[in-house]
Amino acid sequence: MSGAEIAVPVAILGGGFSGAAVAWHLLRLRPELDRVAVVEPRAEIGRGLAYSAADPAHRINVPASRMSLNPEAPDQFNDWLEASARLAADPAARMPDGRNFPARAVFGAYVAEAMAALGPRLLHVRAHAERVEPLPAGGYRVIASDGRRLRADVVVLAVTHVPPSPPALLQAALAGHPGFIADPWASEALARLVPDSRVLIVGTGLSMADIVASLDRLGHRGKVVAVSRRGLRSRGHPAAAHDPYGDFASDPARTTRELVRRVRAAVRAAEAEGKSWHCVLDQVRLQGSAIWQALPLAERARLLRHLRPFWDVHRFRIAPQVEAGLDRRIAEGTLAIRTASLTTAEVGARAGTEAGDGGIRIGLRDRRSGAVEVQEFDAVAVATGPAHGQVFASNPLLSALAQAGLARPDPLRLGIDVDRQGRALGTDGQARADLFVAGPLARGTFGELMGLPDVTNHAIRIAGEVAARLERGDAGKAA
Repeated sequence: MSGAEIAVPVAILGGGFSGAAVAWHLLRLRPELDRVAVVEPRAEIGRGLAYSAADPAHRINVPASRMSLNPEAPDQFNDWLEASARLAADPAARMPDGRNFPARAVFGAYVAEAMAALGPRLLHVRAHAERVEPLPAGGYRVIASDGRRLRADVVVLAVTHVPPSPPALLQAALAGHPGFIADPWASEALARLVPDSRVLIVGTGLSMADIVASLDRLGHRGKVVAVSRRGLRSRGHPAAAHDPYGDFASDPARTTRELVRRVRAAVRAAEAEGKSWHCVLDQVRLQGSAIWQALPLAERARLLRHLRPFWDVHRFRIAPQVEAGLDRRIAEGTLAIRTASLTTAEVGARAGTEAGDGGIRIGLRDRRSGAVEVQEFDAVAVATGPAHGQVFASNPLLSALAQAGLARPDPLRLGIDVDRQGRALGTDGQARADLFVAGPLARGTFGELMGLPDVTNHAIRIAGEVAARLERGDAGKAA
């Protein structure tokens, strides 16, 4: 579809939760704005990859009372949920203590409904953004995949998470094999497996938990083996909630070693008061930006290299229903979590899917003993998490921006390099005052930006920066 160029003050490229939250808060901050465009190929704005999940077994990972589009009304989603008929349709969503953990798609519906309520002030361009061109007089031209063109004073990049990157060993040996499941949320691929299929999951974090939950829902009863270099699984929520504990921001640590020492000391102090480690990690998350900013680049790299896997499994917790499913399968002997690495992969001979395709032989080296064991599986699923380090190579829009000199990867390859105002840094190290980045891909500068409360607060910050930029009326000029 092509036609006349559409002029808007702001174009947000990507309509997952990050892009939706920026648009929602920007229109609240600037009620005089008649239109903000969101370029998003999905039918609804606000769902993105995470909240488009069709599988009802994929639940939100924090209680509904802590998830809201508006932090000023923290119970907004939970109130919306209680007022709807969705809890009656999913009684397992409510825990005995009253906390609600509905399917992630339900949260997506809540956000989509809030976005739809904005009416014509929100222009949904249902397409991919393919290219962004700076204009001589200021602002940008955005070219969408359906041929439409937008002329915007300010552009916000809110691009999606990067899909998992399969290990090269598996990609080379199994590409095209129906038992090779590269997308951990491909429920239809899991549905093709027979109930006693033997499944290998590469990765032991949140995505692994999603896959096991899906298999349970589908009636799978075969053996599942999940492997990772450290064999760490995501932790659950505490039996009793406590306020965040400790202080890591007043005089933040300058080294990773010092940070670990302080966190461990806070955990010991919390335990002495009858509190679990959860409240300490909650405080680390809340003060994450100050902690991150205090660390030199070399220490940030050291933290990522040595501590990131431990942080991920403690910070990103799983719903109680999902945790119970993992515990049950481990007790039954139908789930084993191993500390191992892959050594070989080849197609075997045993049929494991309804189509009768050949099985898969995988060599696993135990990370502790070094012993190698070859096991046969009927399916191999990748659950290694988003490949943020490859975002510029895998995302055509970001590749085009880099080629034009408008954006570059951050030094730690966590996403897009931005300044403290959230403005994208070009290949020359300079920020354009009218090109912003919202969402997890800005975490190289801001630190923790993966949990929904953190993403929401960051979106509010970016909306405020954009609003101020529009107020000054100098969008399009160099910073």
